[in-house]
Amino acid sequence: MWARLRQMLIKEFIQVLRDKRTRFVLFGPPIIQMLIFGYAATLEIKHVSTAIVDYDNTHESRDFIARLEGSPYFEIAVRTLDRNAIRRMIDRGDVVLAIQINRGFAQDLQKGQTASVQAIVDASNSNTALIAVGYVNQIASRFAKEYQAELLNRTSPASLTQMPNITVERRPWFNPDMSSQWFFVPGVMGNLMLVIVLLLTAFAIVREREIGTLEQIMVTPISQVEFVLGKTIPFFLIGLIDAVLITAVGTLWFQVPLRGSLLVLAAGTVLFLLCCLGIGLLISTMCSTQQQAMVSAFFFLMPAIIFSGFSSPIASMPTWLQTISYVDPLRYFLVILRSVYLKGTGFDLLWPQMAALATLSLVILGTAVLRFSKSLD
Repeated sequence: MWARLRQMLIKEFIQVLRDKRTRFVLFGPPIIQMLIFGYAATLEIKHVSTAIVDYDNTHESRDFIARLEGSPYFEIAVRTLDRNAIRRMIDRGDVVLAIQINRGFAQDLQKGQTASVQAIVDASNSNTALIAVGYVNQIASRFAKEYQAELLNRTSPASLTQMPNITVERRPWFNPDMSSQWFFVPGVMGNLMLVIVLLLTAFAIVREREIGTLEQIMVTPISQVEFVLGKTIPFFLIGLIDAVLITAVGTLWFQVPLRGSLLVLAAGTVLFLLCCLGIGLLISTMCSTQQQAMVSAFFFLMPAIIFSGFSSPIASMPTWLQTISYVDPLRYFLVILRSVYLKGTGFDLLWPQMAALATLSLVILGTAVLRFSKSLD
């Protein structure tokens, strides 16, 4: 058995690695994509293109605008007194946000009354709109608090000391700077491993069937189990190498701290790769052409990434969609990655995710092997 399996593995490695372009495709794009996606995937919104309409033109209004301009979140693209121009600029996409300050802004502040500032935002991208308006609210609240304190200090210094105040002191654990990059980089690692291993395995058997060599291989003394192992082990090893490269880029280049054990990370990676191999093998046994395999693989990849909690919390999904996410291996692997990297969590807390991946790998691989045997009968 081992001699036949060894020859099968040699054949697969020669077939995969004999072409220079193929060797680059296996190991080059994962590193390049890790570098690009690590910077691109973020929840932070900066340099929001902003238009200013200041009808008050007082010291107070200019001070408020200066605070917006000094923030890294806003980039003042245009100042105008034509409100109709704002509609045209938002329609064309020249600006995302417009701040309008009406006459009487400073007068209301001096009287101790509420001064209104209008924020007109392009809400076609609701996430950007919500975050941008949230930044405006923070700057406005800070401006109002400081202005009120300065006004009381001039008019009634004694009352300033008696004024009640609430201060929220932040104590962020695991991610002191609350960097979204630390959250997304481990997620990008999991996504790349899923895509690479699944696509490689999805083409493994269907390629042999399409070029007509599957039947020739199966009339040799090699068994079906040996054939499946010979098709999956090379891609498992390639997946491990890619996982090491991707992890090295995420840890060394993006400086995401690896606080946990490498053993825990390795165990979770192995179980996840087994799940990816099983899914790819199952797709490969169900398709007769590489084009079908490609379409089927992407049909699985998009829901897998969305249901994994990569960019949006699973808890915010409808209950029936949360139930579907329990059969998504990427869901469990992202918990392992983020917990090991940021929290330093060990097997004592991550065993439910490990057990879920082990169960899914056994079920998926078993189903794929049975499906492969049935397709040959």
